Amino acid sequence: MFTSVLMIEKALTSADVEFVTTLHGDEPVAFHVLLQPRGDQADRLLRAIDDIALGELDEAVREGETPEGEEALSVGQRALEVSLAALRASGAEAVGSLIEDHPLDTLGSLVRETGADEVIVLTDPHYVEEFFHRDWASRARHKVGVPVLKLFSHSKA
Repeated sequence: MFTSVLMIEKALTSADVEFVTTLHGDEPVAFHVLLQPRGDQADRLLRAIDDIALGELDEAVREGETPEGEEALSVGQRALEVSLAALRASGAEAVGSLIEDHPLDTLGSLVRETGADEVIVLTDPHYVEEFFHRDWASRARHKVGVPVLKLFSHSKA
């Protein structure tokens, strides 16, 4: 069985589930899903800049309405549960948890504990972070010791 650690920032869509569950053909896959709920004000600013870069001015204005910090935990828990249920419904094994602090340390520990074969980072585009190589995938490549695949989700958060 192939073991993947899947880092996400929102609930998986059906297209996302199909995408990640078919990456390895017919080989069975076990997913260890890590979801980090929305962050703080600095994250909000970066998301607004990303929205502007994509020409989505309405989204940039609405960033202030998005739950943050503690309020985002319950939203994140629901997104995680929906994602795990969808992965299981597709025939994959799936367990998961929320990440509150130090996502890359948590990721590195999980990769070692599970003997994961790869890390998949599935997010919306984050142009500012990607430009400066501060996005999860770029930083994870230096920490985990397994291949890191960066994919973009099939819907806007």
